Amino acid sequence: MDQEWKKMNVTIKDPNNISCLYLPLVNDKVKSCITPDGHGDNKLSQEHFLLEPVSIENLHSSMVTRNFWCKIKGYGSWSVFGYSAKQKAEQGREEASLRIGPFWQELERKNKDTGISSTVLSFCPAGNEGVEIMVVTLKNEGDETLEITPVASIPIYGRGADRIRDHRHVTSLLNRTRVTEFGVIMTPSMSFDEKGHHKNDFSYSVYGKDEYGVGPQGVIPQVDEFIGKGGSYIQPRSLEENDVCLRKVGYEKDGYETVGALWFPEISILPGETHSYVLIMSYNNEGMEYLELSKALEAFEKMKEYWNKEKLISVRTADKDFDKWMDWISLQPKLRQIYGCSFLPYHDYGRGGRGWRDLWQDCLALILMKPEEIRESLADFFAGVRIDGTNATIIGSKSGEFIADRNAIVRVWMDHAYWPLRTVLLYLEQTGDCEFLFEKRPYFRDQIIQRGEEIDHTFRESGQNHLVTQDENIYYGTLLEHLILQHLAQFYDVGEHNHMRLRGADWNDALDMADKRGESVAFTAAYGGNFLELAEICQLLLERGYETIPIFEELSELLSSEESIYEDRDRKRQCLMQYYTKIHPAISGRIKWISVNELGKILRKMGDWICNHIRKKEIVGDDKGNSWFNGYYDNDGEQAEGMHGSKVRMMLTSQVFAILSKTAENEQVEQICKAADYYLYNEKAGGYRLNTDFGENRMNMGRMFGFAYGHKENGAVFCHMAVMYAYALYSRGFVKEGYRVLEALKQSSMDFETSGIYPSVPEYFTPDGQGMYTYLTGAGSWMVLTVLTQIFGVRGMIGDLVLAPQLLKKQFDQDGVAEIRCDFAGKMLNISYINKSFKEFGDYDIEEVYINGKKYEVIGSENKIKRSYIETLPENAINKITITLN
Repeated sequence: MDQEWKKMNVTIKDPNNISCLYLPLVNDKVKSCITPDGHGDNKLSQEHFLLEPVSIENLHSSMVTRNFWCKIKGYGSWSVFGYSAKQKAEQGREEASLRIGPFWQELERKNKDTGISSTVLSFCPAGNEGVEIMVVTLKNEGDETLEITPVASIPIYGRGADRIRDHRHVTSLLNRTRVTEFGVIMTPSMSFDEKGHHKNDFSYSVYGKDEYGVGPQGVIPQVDEFIGKGGSYIQPRSLEENDVCLRKVGYEKDGYETVGALWFPEISILPGETHSYVLIMSYNNEGMEYLELSKALEAFEKMKEYWNKEKLISVRTADKDFDKWMDWISLQPKLRQIYGCSFLPYHDYGRGGRGWRDLWQDCLALILMKPEEIRESLADFFAGVRIDGTNATIIGSKSGEFIADRNAIVRVWMDHAYWPLRTVLLYLEQTGDCEFLFEKRPYFRDQIIQRGEEIDHTFRESGQNHLVTQDENIYYGTLLEHLILQHLAQFYDVGEHNHMRLRGADWNDALDMADKRGESVAFTAAYGGNFLELAEICQLLLERGYETIPIFEELSELLSSEESIYEDRDRKRQCLMQYYTKIHPAISGRIKWISVNELGKILRKMGDWICNHIRKKEIVGDDKGNSWFNGYYDNDGEQAEGMHGSKVRMMLTSQVFAILSKTAENEQVEQICKAADYYLYNEKAGGYRLNTDFGENRMNMGRMFGFAYGHKENGAVFCHMAVMYAYALYSRGFVKEGYRVLEALKQSSMDFETSGIYPSVPEYFTPDGQGMYTYLTGAGSWMVLTVLTQIFGVRGMIGDLVLAPQLLKKQFDQDGVAEIRCDFAGKMLNISYINKSFKEFGDYDIEEVYINGKKYEVIGSENKIKRSYIETLPENAINKITITLN
């Protein structure tokens, strides 16, 4: 395990020279972050911040930070974080280095004038304890004895994030602060909310001990007393005074801002000696045991073991940077589980929840590890589907809990029905659990009806928000029925060019200004691919003995095989309106059994029609012979892509879903790659941009065109879609092209001097190559999925394991080995491909397979290993599968 962690550790010299650099410190309860100089916040939720909430700009503009001072006799005050007025003014004079791992940091600093050095270790223990730990070790590397008074300084914010600018002072009047044996505890008298105040039962504390169990000799718990008149957090006046007034155990102070300023007894450190202190930031006095140094260090080792086990995959290739990068990325889906899409300095929006799309995409990577553990949650997510095929957008904290929007703010994302099927398909491939499709869940009901076109003012919320039948019973439909409904409703919801309406936006949230005439050809293609996948599910069910399946009676109205309806946009809309009248205000509750064979034929026909319609209508190009797919119509009903005057307009999303859905045939994929290389690839920016520069903002497509070009959704290298481009290319056998996409992202991410981020895949790169909004991006799940199932070709086939590597010659190490560690069927596997002859992809085949040293005869051209065999392998052991390539 030690070697695993050495591979993941990162060391940085002079870390304070990098701006906007932060690392999550996290466990199942605490959502914290820290910069090299101690900035960052610490919170449990939107309502409970121990440290003051921060956005990215606060990391350099605010003086509020974790700190630990040394009052050195004959010298003055010195910060172990380098965060004092003097040290900031003389930045660069001191030696400093930073080591980080998942998810801890250790800062080392040395002051040449005095010979003092320090090490600061920061982390959160694994588990569900509300505590962050800081271990400070001082060392005398000089020739003379140092007389030091150590002082911890950690400001306690102790309330919700909304109070940062709304009644900041008023809420400080609620503070009730008390000095204890080991520090200070602050418990507000109430939680302030003008909609309704309520009694508070949360406390926020800063405690400390040295390695011998000695606590502070006293505390200054009041901010204005600690910083003094004219002082600040980087130059506290109290540290300049010889006769400071320290508050003792039992002292109480009400109605002021609080700081954990802990004065420890003066110590003498002889040359070569060390002295350590443990500080904790605690909620409700949790984690008090970690004030013992031995227990804090033991917790640190357990925390490292925990995160090592949480890695979804681990790879070994010829590229060690790639291997390290993937180790970190494989932990990003777990961070999304904990943080949601909020609570890190760039992610200064939202209140910690996840959106509909996030629910499903975050499951992709988790299904690869332990699908049985996520089965129930996956089924519960379907309770958010409305009977019109749209879905709830406010997601509760409990599994399957969806909340009605009382403000009736209507926004329909037309891509939302796409993701559940993609996730379910992966689950079926990994497990073979077809019975999952026949689990039953309710439908969501609120006042939003007719795909957001109307508001039902007669609707009265019952608290459950479930659809009921005409006899007022909650209706439960199979998960397969939910999936069919989502796609059929989408099929008929078309615009004037007979593509699916864009409505509020699709995957690209910033395409949000074309709700009247906008159409998403990109996701129409995506849905076309999904219809074909649903037809394949029907074929699988036939093979499993299912001849008929149940659906609610009204849904059968949308199961038409008439191509004349498909071709006529007005008839499609009429079909949808007729469906609306039959399901409102309630469905009958009657069930109709339909032929699985006939259902499959209809779904396949719909999918084929979509793909052919796009091929006929939406291929665009330039005057150089390049061609690609148009993916959008704007709010004026005009094609968004192609030649517009002298401007070339091309969007990556449009190409990704044309390739992934197989709307683009192989020759067209080649043309797309050529055009994308010419118009979208930019090495300095990090790879493939999301779009070319449209050059104007006509206010008819979305807010993205108001952004500066090269940033966020307007032409940045947007990693999520770039990774999906790679996945799509690999899935079609365009291996070198897919590799180029990921290689560009890896080089940009791991170029620390330019990207300014720790190893991870960020949301996007700026035109200058800086990584932005890192950690909490759906790109993490798609990276894991691409590397495991496409590059290494380790994937499920209805529960069995398939080996189909797409590794390039350059990816095998000097011994001709490329390997990946992952889970499948509840067993830990280490899969090694041996390519002794260093053959290129396309020139090798699988020759022999050995499992734990025993030869295994794979089945068929898919090189399949039966699930039943894998299930017989040892538990709690790494099972070695060795594949020789000829």
